[in-house]
Amino acid sequence: MGAQLRVYKRRIRSVTATKKITKAMEMISASRIVKAQRAVAASTPYADELTRAVTAVATRSNAKHPLTTENPAASRAAVLLITADRGLAGGYSTNAIKQATALTERLQAEGKDVVTYIVGRKGVSYYNFRHREVAAAWTGFSDKPTYGDAKTVASELIEAFTAENGGVDELHLVSTKFESMLTQTAVEARLLPLKLDEVQLSDEKPAKAEIFPLYDFEPSAEGVLDALLPRYVESRIYNALLQSAASEHAARRRAMKSATDNAEELIKALTRLANSARQAEITQEISEIIGGANALADANAGSE
Repeated sequence: MGAQLRVYKRRIRSVTATKKITKAMEMISASRIVKAQRAVAASTPYADELTRAVTAVATRSNAKHPLTTENPAASRAAVLLITADRGLAGGYSTNAIKQATALTERLQAEGKDVVTYIVGRKGVSYYNFRHREVAAAWTGFSDKPTYGDAKTVASELIEAFTAENGGVDELHLVSTKFESMLTQTAVEARLLPLKLDEVQLSDEKPAKAEIFPLYDFEPSAEGVLDALLPRYVESRIYNALLQSAASEHAARRRAMKSATDNAEELIKALTRLANSARQAEITQEISEIIGGANALADANAGSE
């Protein structure tokens, strides 16, 4: 019985140590969510205003630009998948990967070859384990992205989109949108070519038809689009990276809180088992003492 009690005590110490780790990770993620939310709030207005500017230039001029012109014979599509570098975040990366897989299957059903680009080690590991080809991958900044990181990703994607030979005809983005501390949703969007009739700004409800003023473009509408569209792609990717980072921290906080609560419940259960084992051990010792005393009394009575 003593051996069983030692096993329970050893498990309680182990679970208690794990609980301290998960609690610390929960607090760290909670502190990082605030910074991530501020970054999202700061970047969203810029991305939305840039989207408005690009839409205005593209719709109020007769300029034909490769980044806004639909290719009726599109045969190749690029999918940028944003996942986490680290685990212990519940189903955060899994949900994004599932969304990317569904998008890939839909594009392939349309007869298009899909070229995959990935941000985050979890996505890279998933594709490598299944021997799926990845055109390019970026890691090391999923929880704290910078605009420079977004620019690096965007430049390679734009280069692939504008390449004459071996390029892609469409650019899709799969990321996770931060809606609240409890809700993070995997979403997809087509970045290029820009669908002018489907442009939707972040957290903006459909508005009534507005009257647009007349525009003058300097030096030309094509020149303005050349300058704005790369910035548009960079800003949308940067905002998606920030949204995903906030979602990652929120998912990790929720997962670590669940792990901490489970550890507490397991400690209580193991403590009850340890107490039962100790009581059984004490009862057995008392029974042995009483039995020994009775045997000694019987022996003394027989000798008399």
